[in-house]
Amino acid sequence: MKLSRIHRIVEALLFSAKEPLTETQVKLCLGEDNTEFDKIIQDIEGFYKEIESPLTIRKIAQGYKMAIRKEYKKWVARLYQKRGQVHLTKSALETLAIIAYKQPVTRVEIDAIRGVNSDGPMKTLLEKGLIEIRGRKNVPGRPMLYGTTKKFLEYFGLNSLDDLPDIKEIQELNQQSLFSTNENTPPENTEKIFNTQTSSENSQ
Repeated sequence: MKLSRIHRIVEALLFSAKEPLTETQVKLCLGEDNTEFDKIIQDIEGFYKEIESPLTIRKIAQGYKMAIRKEYKKWVARLYQKRGQVHLTKSALETLAIIAYKQPVTRVEIDAIRGVNSDGPMKTLLEKGLIEIRGRKNVPGRPMLYGTTKKFLEYFGLNSLDDLPDIKEIQELNQQSLFSTNENTPPENTEKIFNTQTSSENSQ
């Protein structure tokens, strides 16, 4: 298979884009509206597979991003070591998991699930841009509601919240993604987080 000039241009855009590349961005760059964006992406990915390239294209946060195939990640990890990673403590990762699966959620609801105050972890997650304020809950006191951001999807390599993994998958994802905790063990309340989510869904 041979890539056309349009394919090469889109490939260059994928390589240069800091965030997931969208169809709208490609059309603006190319100056035309009839580009079959998804087909071009499929062709480039097919070409990579054909030549056994270490590169692949992943659909993330409603766009596409160039990535390294998983069998090559351990060597890339050695190059970067721990520089540029987002470091999260066990409590921050636990808080993030609650928000991801129960959003929009209030700080009081998070504290109730964790059994401890979450002010510290919440501040960290807000500063790192992984969560954001989503308005206020219509109850007395009108507490603020929190949810995850596009940056959360990008760092975990998810296209949307529908792609959130189950409990076993998220533990593996934590080991493989750009996130790392300061401890080697998963959050102690992880089972409680997911059990709460399941109970909530079953009651609806």
